[in-house]
Amino acid sequence: MQYNKALPGSDINVTSLSRSHNTSNYVLTFLFCSSISVVLSAFYDKLFHWFLIPVVLCGTLIGGDAFSWFRKETYTFDVKAVFGLYGMYFFFMAPILHVTLNFWMKYVIPPSDWRPWLGYMAGLNLLGLILMMWMRDHVIKERNRKVAKKYWLIDKKRLLPVLVLALTVSLALQIWVYASRGGIMGYIMAYSERQLDVFQGMGWVFMISESFPILALIGYAVFAEGKKVLTSWPILIILILLYVVTQILFGGLRGSRSNTVFMIFWAIGIIHFWLRPIPKRVVLLGLAFIFFFMYIYGFYKGAGIEVKEFLKGRENMAILEEKTGRNINTLLLGDFSRSDVQAFILYRLSGNSDYRLAYGRSYLGDLSILIPKQLWPNRPPTKVKEGTNISYGNGSYDPNNFVSTKVYGLAGEAMLNFGPIAVPILFLIFGIFFSLILRFISHLEKHDARMILLPLFVLLPILILTSDLDNIIFFLIKNGLLPFLIIYVCSNRIEEAYS
Repeated sequence: MQYNKALPGSDINVTSLSRSHNTSNYVLTFLFCSSISVVLSAFYDKLFHWFLIPVVLCGTLIGGDAFSWFRKETYTFDVKAVFGLYGMYFFFMAPILHVTLNFWMKYVIPPSDWRPWLGYMAGLNLLGLILMMWMRDHVIKERNRKVAKKYWLIDKKRLLPVLVLALTVSLALQIWVYASRGGIMGYIMAYSERQLDVFQGMGWVFMISESFPILALIGYAVFAEGKKVLTSWPILIILILLYVVTQILFGGLRGSRSNTVFMIFWAIGIIHFWLRPIPKRVVLLGLAFIFFFMYIYGFYKGAGIEVKEFLKGRENMAILEEKTGRNINTLLLGDFSRSDVQAFILYRLSGNSDYRLAYGRSYLGDLSILIPKQLWPNRPPTKVKEGTNISYGNGSYDPNNFVSTKVYGLAGEAMLNFGPIAVPILFLIFGIFFSLILRFISHLEKHDARMILLPLFVLLPILILTSDLDNIIFFLIKNGLLPFLIIYVCSNRIEEAYS
C-alpha cells in the first residue's frame, strides 16, 4: 500500500521541514524589524533605547521561519513557520508594544525604567534562540540508512462503535455536570461568582465530558473523507461554526479562552490535513476571527454573567472594558505576551528582592497535578507559590487567601527555579524536543491516523514557549489523552520496508 508523502495543501515534501532557510529570509526579516523600529522610534521617543538592538536581533533570528511562510516556501501548517509567525510577535513586537503603550504588570513595585530589563531579557532570549534553533535544525538528524516505514491505518468498523460509546459517555457526563450545578445558568453563575471550589477535583471528569466536540469532529473527518458533498466549503463552514458553539458549551463557559482557541486550531488542522486543504489567505482571516473572539470572550472571563448587559445593548464597549479591566492592550500584552512578566522576574532576581530560588520545586509541583488531590491532599504547590513570592516578597504566598495566578512561560519558570543562567539551557532542551517533533512529523504519511493529532504537535512549541509546565501537562492530558487512546485502539499499525 503506497501513500503520497506530500502533506495536503502543498507540494512541499515534509522532509523539507528540516532544511535551513536561505539567507534572503533573514535579510528580509532584519530589514523588516529594523524599519519598524526606526519608524516607531521617530514617533515614540521612549523607543530610542539600546533595548531595541537585542529585540531586533531576536525578531530577525526567529523571523526567517515566518518569512518562509509568506514566501510560500512551506505549507500552511508548517510547525517551524507557525512557531516563527508567533515568535515574531512574542520576541519582537510585544516588547516594543509594551513601551509604546506603556502597559506593564499591575499591583507590583516596578523597576524605575522597564527598558533595560526588557533588553537584558531579550539578550537572554537571543542566546536561547540561537541554541534552540541550532539544536533543532542541525544536531538531531536522520541517519542515511534504510528503515522500515511505519504508519497507523484507521479501522472504520472498529472506530464507529468506540466513537459512539465515547460520545455518549461524554455527552452524559456533561449533562450531569450542568445538572449538578443547577443547569447551564447555575454553571455560569458559579463561574461568574468565582466559586472555584465548585470545579475542584473535576479535572478527570472534564477530560471526558469536554472531549465531545473534538471526538465528533474526528468522527466526521474520518467518515466524510472522499465524499465531495460533505467536504464542500459551505458544509465545512457550517461544521466549523457548529464546532465553535459546541466547544463553548463543552468547557468554554468556564472561561478558558486559550483552551477554546487551541481546540479550534486543532479542528481547523484536522480539516486541512484530512479533508480539504485550507489556503493561507483563509488562515489569515481565521486569525483575525480568533483575535476578535478572544477580545469579546475576554469580557465573559472578566464579568461573567454580566456580559449579557453588553449583548442587550445596555452597556457600551468602553464601560465594559472599564468594568472588567479587559481591553485590546490586555489581550495583546497580557494574554499573548510574557515580556513584562519575564523582565520583572529578571529585575527581581538582580538583587531587588529577597526571593529564594526554587531549584526545581515548582516543576515537581507542576508534575503533581497528575495525581488527584483526593489521593494526595498535600501535594506540593505549583509555580503559583514561586510566582507569588517573587512578585510580592518571600513568604507572601498564602494558598487560601493570596496567590498570583500569572503564567510565566518557558524562560520565566526557568528563572524562578534556577535563575537567569537557566534560560539558555532550557531553550537548548526545547530545541532537542522541537527536533523530535520535526522528526515525528517527517515520518507521517498522508493517510496516517496520527495526522489527526498533527495540529497538536504544530501547537506544542508555542505552548511550551508561552506556558508553564502545569499548563502544558493539563492541556495535553485533558484534551489529547482520550482522542489519542481512541485513535490508538482503532488503528492498525502497519510496517512496510522501504524498497
